[in-house]
Amino acid sequence: MLITNGKLITWEEPNQILEDYALYVSNGRIVEISPQNELLTRYPQEEQLDAKGQYVMPGNICAHTHFYGAFARGMAIPVTPPKDFPEILEKLWWPLDRSLTLDDVRASAEVMLVDAIRHGTTTLFDHHASPNAIDGSLDVIAEAVAQAGVRAVLCYEVTDRDGAAQARAGIAENVRFIERIRQGDTANGRLAATFGLHAGLTLSDETLEACQQAAPEDTGFHIHVAESEADEYDSLAKSGLRVVDRLHRKHLLSRQSILVHCVHVDMREVNLIAESGAWVTHQPRSNMNNGVGVAKIEDFMRMGIPVCLGTDGFSHTMWDEWKAAYLVQKLWHHDSRRMPASDVAVMGAYHNASLAGMYFQHAPIGRLVKGAYADLIFVDYHPFTPLTPENLPWHIVFGFQASLVTTTMVAGKVLMKDRQLLTMDEKAVSAHAIELAKKTWARYDQNVR
Repeated sequence: MLITNGKLITWEEPNQILEDYALYVSNGRIVEISPQNELLTRYPQEEQLDAKGQYVMPGNICAHTHFYGAFARGMAIPVTPPKDFPEILEKLWWPLDRSLTLDDVRASAEVMLVDAIRHGTTTLFDHHASPNAIDGSLDVIAEAVAQAGVRAVLCYEVTDRDGAAQARAGIAENVRFIERIRQGDTANGRLAATFGLHAGLTLSDETLEACQQAAPEDTGFHIHVAESEADEYDSLAKSGLRVVDRLHRKHLLSRQSILVHCVHVDMREVNLIAESGAWVTHQPRSNMNNGVGVAKIEDFMRMGIPVCLGTDGFSHTMWDEWKAAYLVQKLWHHDSRRMPASDVAVMGAYHNASLAGMYFQHAPIGRLVKGAYADLIFVDYHPFTPLTPENLPWHIVFGFQASLVTTTMVAGKVLMKDRQLLTMDEKAVSAHAIELAKKTWARYDQNVR
């Protein structure tokens, strides 16, 4: 098809905003970007998708999320409010994930995928947990992803908190799904896999070693790291090592590994991360909500660590995450000069795209360039001040809203057009989730007592 009458935000380096240009899309990729009149002349019979003057740009990428957390929305902890992060895990998240059936896993994923499509997030890195429904859980999520039409990198979070049998099952689920992907069962290139670990504070040395030994060659690990001080104190008590030192000792750090949060790492740990080439993902809304502190993101970036942005299971409104990342550093440091929007764009646009590109290697992703995946969104933004490639990050922070996304496309397939979802029945998904959530919440109430 031809995508016409749009203002193209390319996210190249340097970024460009092209007016009076059009895109020619074929076989899921951008074949050509040229002046619109030229493309209309060359392809007069092609179907046209009219952007109606909107901005056309790469879809957003979420570097860390939890689909399984969908049913937590609105859930009130029926006991004394948790005083710290370990209690949040013990009173909310662990009783919830123990309450999930495979039907709940599917419905949670569907709810989150509707949210992603509606808000212009086209690639997601999910980190799953359902200790009483482990076997086949990644297949269930993969089926939902395939139907929705987005891209996703999936894993199961291995943990010892539910016993040795569940830990072994989690390892097996990761290995089985990674092998499935490597054998080519990828939903036409839209599915990928990594190896999930919960966090050092719920993993013994023996289980870490078992994960490292079981992981197929060149597999990365997706793990929460030092989200709160408790992770560091637990690691020191178990091994005499800080969290990142311990992961390094167990050979779990590599250029394929994704380290989530890293709020309480020290400078030696930062050096180890930088030396390993591992990725860090920043989830400022989640960190604020859990009261765990603010990661030293600017320091990480100065050390050359590729820092990405995720949501940690919050709504997949990635520009809200941009805004939080932009604001929290200023507040934390009492300095309005900290974390300029251009640095947020490095995380949210460039680094997220580079991370996704490691898992979807057959074409560029997150850019409007010839040969790239046609993962696109239309944004109905009409600024009343000039918008240029240089000030675009500030427009995103202060002007863009997820509600402005009107059309979402992945691999050349339109998933939402003029705010109407085409691959998922949003009302049916919501109604089904509501019925299941009632039963899940009832099981949750039993689990917290």
